[in-house]
Amino acid sequence: MVASKRAALGPAWAYGAVRAHSPGPADGLRCAEATAGTPLGKEIATYLDRGELVPDQLVTDLILPAVLAAAQRNGYILEGFPRSVGQATRALAGQAGTRPDVVIFLDAPRDVLIERTLARAQAEGRSDDTEDIVTRRLRVFDEVTRPLVDYYGSQGLLHTVDASQNVDDVTEDILSALAP
Repeated sequence: MVASKRAALGPAWAYGAVRAHSPGPADGLRCAEATAGTPLGKEIATYLDRGELVPDQLVTDLILPAVLAAAQRNGYILEGFPRSVGQATRALAGQAGTRPDVVIFLDAPRDVLIERTLARAQAEGRSDDTEDIVTRRLRVFDEVTRPLVDYYGSQGLLHTVDASQNVDDVTEDILSALAP
């Protein structure tokens, strides 16, 4: 989670949160744009339809206008973006008003992540969350996204939260990291 502290005073949705990704296949800006059939959406859909990652530049083109608008209001909270150092440097490092004040890394052991995802798959009837697929996603995370931990850590922005705790403790730790 990447945030401007101005947005940290309450629920993300109350502050124009920009949701780049969410668990549901029809959620998030990427899928909404693809569903709307805009030129950018059509280009994004070609990647989504093949099950491929959308290139950094397209994701940045999609997300940046919403981040800039939110930064002008109450700030922003991003969930699922950036997913790579390339996205972070293109979208958040050089744009006025978009530099984050804090970055929260929700960390949990692999076995906990796999167990939770498989439980969600069973509860929601999701056939796309098998142990092999989850393991593959975690490998992609390690290769593409985990370098953000060092990137934001070197800037003094990173706060790691133990996501294996109960929900109330995780929430308290997040709010503490976001406090001015």
